[in-house]
Amino acid sequence: MINRELIRLKVIQLVYANYKNPGKTLDKAVEELSFSLNQSYDLYHYLLLLIPSITDFARELYESSYNRMKSLGDNELPNPRFINNRLAAQLAANKQLNKFEDKKDSHHWEEVEGELRALYRIISSSEIYAEYMREEEDNYQTDKTFWKKIYKKYICDNESLEGTMEDWSIYWNDDKAIIDTFVLKTLSRFDEANGADQPLLAAYEKEEDWEFAQKLFKNALMNRAEYEDLISSYTRNWSLERLPVIDVVIMVTALAEIINFPQIGLSITFNEYINLVKTYSTPKNASYINGLLDNITKQLIQDNIIQKQ
Repeated sequence: MINRELIRLKVIQLVYANYKNPGKTLDKAVEELSFSLNQSYDLYHYLLLLIPSITDFARELYESSYNRMKSLGDNELPNPRFINNRLAAQLAANKQLNKFEDKKDSHHWEEVEGELRALYRIISSSEIYAEYMREEEDNYQTDKTFWKKIYKKYICDNESLEGTMEDWSIYWNDDKAIIDTFVLKTLSRFDEANGADQPLLAAYEKEEDWEFAQKLFKNALMNRAEYEDLISSYTRNWSLERLPVIDVVIMVTALAEIINFPQIGLSITFNEYINLVKTYSTPKNASYINGLLDNITKQLIQDNIIQKQ
């Protein structure tokens, strides 16, 4: 699950933190990187658990409404389709998720009932919900499609939910957008036949990705002064101090990758880091940094320091 896009983001965050508060040993800094990446994997589990948690909240409301209406002799009893959703039930029974939830230091969505209430209110008032409740087809695929639509529409880009998540862990700042893509990928892979044994995504997409994370982080920290001097020599009339710190950190990390990972193509590195500048800085700065890194890279190739295309 932890891919290189997420690793680059985490490395930049922690290199930036080191700029603001230097003093940690390299080993301690690498420990924090590992912890931060593991926190992202925890976030993935929590977001998957959100679906059965919303369903459980809805079930309590349904049972209360059902009992009240039945006692009054009302023939129009509430529709149980939402609370009987097969995908939500499969997530609730998933062995990996239950193992995670049973950890003594785990949070539980019941701690933030107001968040569940708000989400259920939004979901149950939506046209997606209305269409689902009157859908004639009643099968696993329909149930799964419903939750994928709800997740994309109401759980992705949800500022209130992101605020709750950040209260649970400071390491989740800016993580959710990436983790949301992994959750949706997981939901697409769910198969009713797998039941509670449905596998979730592994912590790392590739075994060598943790090695990539350590090497990139160490080089960005240890060679920071060298890379800053290299950047300064190409800023013309600008001093490095005039650039936002986050822009400098992104360029330093980009150079650490360009110089130390010959197997990674320049186009991949440029695209990844320029997108990060667009996210954390401005489009104008992205254009400037793109040109700056391009000039530096051309000189590194000309000086035979790197061999890339």
